[in-house]
Amino acid sequence: MDDTTGLRERKKAATRLALHEAALRLAVEQGLDGVTVEAIADAANVSRRTFSNYFSSKEEALFHGDTTRLRRLLQLVREQPVTEAPWTVLSRAAEHFTEEAFGAPEPSWLIRRRQLRGHPGLAAHQVAAYSAIERELAAELARRLTDGDVALRARLLAATFLAILRVAVQHWLDHPGDPLLETVRTALAEAAPAA
Repeated sequence: MDDTTGLRERKKAATRLALHEAALRLAVEQGLDGVTVEAIADAANVSRRTFSNYFSSKEEALFHGDTTRLRRLLQLVREQPVTEAPWTVLSRAAEHFTEEAFGAPEPSWLIRRRQLRGHPGLAAHQVAAYSAIERELAAELARRLTDGDVALRARLLAATFLAILRVAVQHWLDHPGDPLLETVRTALAEAAPAA
């Protein structure tokens, strides 16, 4: 039973990844506006209905990689000791995440990101992806805070942290000669809350 469930989940993950990669490839080749859900499904060798089982739109398929990376970041935060100061936890998780997710990015990934990042149709989906993680991250941080309005402080800390990471990655895409890890470290240090 466990082997069957594991195989089924691996097949689902492979299909989701194939759809994501097809969406990225087609968006770069044809421009986001020229890509259809049908074309993505065809490129991934699945039906339109199968696409709909995994994603609600082509934009969601495009952001699957970002969503996966943000979920991994949240997991890294959750793995940190609860006794550590929240900013220390966030900084440590961000550094580990940066090395893990962007340690040696493929040149094709960088090209795709640069080509797609400015498209106005994707902004709302990026905001939605970050907002979902922000709520979960704030809930995790609230467990680590004690004094004052914990809910407000946790939301502010989560939002600030995610904005710092987003800006650091965007800056790095504009200045790819700089190591991303150093850019992230600098951004975190510049925005660190007062003790």
